[in-house]
Amino acid sequence: MIDLTINEKILSKTVKRAREQNIIIPTFEEQRNPKLIPKEITKELSPLSLWEVHPRNLFRITWKNEPKDKGGKFSSHPNYIELPHELTGVEARIIAVVGKWFPTGSHKVGATFGCLIPKLITGQFDPTTQVAVWPSTGNYCRGGAYDATLLACESLAILPEEMSRERFNWLQSVAGEVITTPGGESNVKEIFDKCSDLRKERGDKIVIFNQFDEFGNHLWHHEVTGPSMQEVLVKEMNNSKLSGVCLTTGSAGTLGAADYLKTIHPQSKTVAGESLQCPTMLQNGFGYHRIEGIGDKHIPWIHNTKQTDFVIAIDDQDCMNLLRLFNEPFGKQFLLREGVPEYMINRLHLLGISSIANLLMAIKFAKYYELTRQDIVMTVFTDSTDLYYSRLKELNMRYGEYSEMRAAIDFHRSLQNIKTDCLQELRYTEKQRLHHLKYFTWVEQQGKTVEELNQQWYDEENYWTNIHQQASKIDELIVAFNNRVNSLK
Repeated sequence: MIDLTINEKILSKTVKRAREQNIIIPTFEEQRNPKLIPKEITKELSPLSLWEVHPRNLFRITWKNEPKDKGGKFSSHPNYIELPHELTGVEARIIAVVGKWFPTGSHKVGATFGCLIPKLITGQFDPTTQVAVWPSTGNYCRGGAYDATLLACESLAILPEEMSRERFNWLQSVAGEVITTPGGESNVKEIFDKCSDLRKERGDKIVIFNQFDEFGNHLWHHEVTGPSMQEVLVKEMNNSKLSGVCLTTGSAGTLGAADYLKTIHPQSKTVAGESLQCPTMLQNGFGYHRIEGIGDKHIPWIHNTKQTDFVIAIDDQDCMNLLRLFNEPFGKQFLLREGVPEYMINRLHLLGISSIANLLMAIKFAKYYELTRQDIVMTVFTDSTDLYYSRLKELNMRYGEYSEMRAAIDFHRSLQNIKTDCLQELRYTEKQRLHHLKYFTWVEQQGKTVEELNQQWYDEENYWTNIHQQASKIDELIVAFNNRVNSLK
């Protein structure tokens, strides 16, 4: 459960700070349905750019932003695209909601909102004396630093030193402090170790928001991303059915959306993905990989493994090959000659590296089950190429300038001819194996209890349902918080 105990002394200070900074907090319901946002707030949003550090941009934490960099309003439906057969090579309809049009260019601003807000509106976090710490392998610490700044909170971002340069350049202008840890995407334990050091050094001056065990991360995706995906399905299904939801795990927060969709489409399969170079779910394995956004070597505490039906591993070299194919001029020209519609080629920049991994997962899943045009596979494009242009330059330096021949090889080998290997349908005992892997990270290293570990599995329905039912209570607390702020004006 998310702790919603009120600390009135700190809450009073937080309300005063919010009044001074002109902060109003959106509810989950408003993020699902921006039509509910008061007109005076939408009017204030009109001159603001999407990434602008302004408290009103909290209301742009939604899948329904108009796809504009500045002055955008809200669309009637979430941002999404359907990938054509000419690109995917499969008959199944692969549809993805698009994360580029969130502030910071990634949906992680939603996950961090779900983590920070409950502590802020209950007085469990003091923005006048404490610092919010955001341990991350990339976009989570960016989203956390952004949300914290909009909410007049100090922030500290932690991320591996080998992450893309775009992340660091932007973070330095928003976060109060940035700490790098050794390694890259799969070096999650080093981040946990740094958090442990900070607790010893700074005590109660910091509050650590660990995306891997903060249920606000899971809850935000369950309450906002899941319903947004369902809206897309209602618009697109006609005579089709939802056959699966394919998501690389990362912190496992986005899998909360798949849990939501399963309540409406019980026949749908939840598919969790990872890098082949670090096959933790597939083989209890380890290793270094380059798919930014899916840190591995452990099972997140907030991953409801009993709801996971399928595991797929993606070769990170395929992701890097397609990053070039989708963005280099020779790649675009080749796709056009292969019959990929020009409108789609012009939208492939909407896929970052983990988005490409999600696409490849969906293709593998569709091939394995021999899905047809009557089947829909849903996924998420978490961020866009905007965060990876430095990676394209690095690839050109390492492998040489991209060519037409290279485009042909990448199109056929890394996309059209992807095989149904390195995957597994999960039986009961295999789901349980994933769950048991939590013990080593969370009980032995991070202080969780065996009792709660068992509760997640053996009392699954009550455990996860109780968390989901807290969304309405959090919305009530947000409304009460805003009312107190307004009463002071």
